[in-house]
Amino acid sequence: MKLPEIIIYTDGSSRGNPGPGGWGSIVATNERVVELGKGDRHTTNNKMELTAAIEALAFVRDLGDPFQVDVRADSSYV
Repeated sequence: MKLPEIIIYTDGSSRGNPGPGGWGSIVATNERVVELGKGDRHTTNNKMELTAAIEALAFVRDLGDPFQVDVRADSSYV
């Protein structure tokens, strides 16, 4: 039996390194699409890129059911 699939799109950035920045994630299942994101007044680009992926994966974990997860990021660091 094939597990249901979730696709996660992530991105993060900062203006300056460090500087103000933010992250965003889209978590898409067959039933719904959820947008996640926040900002930070003093952060780095890499921290925001990683936070986007971590927060999206935590969201999926809290759904409880097993899923096949595909994470898509424009950051080679992630």
